[in-house]
Amino acid sequence: MTIRVLIADDQAMLREALAHVLEHEPDIVVVGQACNGRAAVELARDLAPDVVVLDVALPELNGVGATQRIIARNPAVRVVALSAFADPHFVTEMRQAGATGYVVKAATPVDLLRAIRAVHRGQRYFCPPVADQAAARPLPAGLGRREREVLQLIAEGQRGAEIARRLHIAESTVEVHRRNIMRKLGLHGVAELTRYAIREGLSPL
Repeated sequence: MTIRVLIADDQAMLREALAHVLEHEPDIVVVGQACNGRAAVELARDLAPDVVVLDVALPELNGVGATQRIIARNPAVRVVALSAFADPHFVTEMRQAGATGYVVKAATPVDLLRAIRAVHRGQRYFCPPVADQAAARPLPAGLGRREREVLQLIAEGQRGAEIARRLHIAESTVEVHRRNIMRKLGLHGVAELTRYAIREGLSPL
């Protein structure tokens, strides 16, 4: 059985390198590539891949949000998280979002292939640097999905009107989310929110 794979990463060279590796496998075909989280969600909807290999720190919509949306639309899709870090926060967040595989970018192609085949069989796969983080604690902030999306866009330098347009909500609602985020995190101002988002992997910047 051929495994249909969608690759989502904001670095074009890495996407092409991954596609090159995967296309040489007789049981894998790359059906598409996405450069950000929103494109990954749309392509997953249109192409119906079996497995999505998805960077944790995607722009516009990060890996957590993209994974949640992809699986909500099609629970049969399996997600393998791809990250530069084996940080327990990232691992836990992606697992809670529905990813059943996690591979660090420093791992070998063999690890990625094992992950793709394992999740396609309905199993879980965490590459060796990540395996010990499987029971890691979640982020303490308790932010909701929409608050995380707003926080990511703030960290990416988007203003209230642009965030409202992207998320299809009122600008006043964006401001409410911003105040709630700062209250929950105990932070003040855009600079502190941005540093938090980068530190916790909610923004690729």
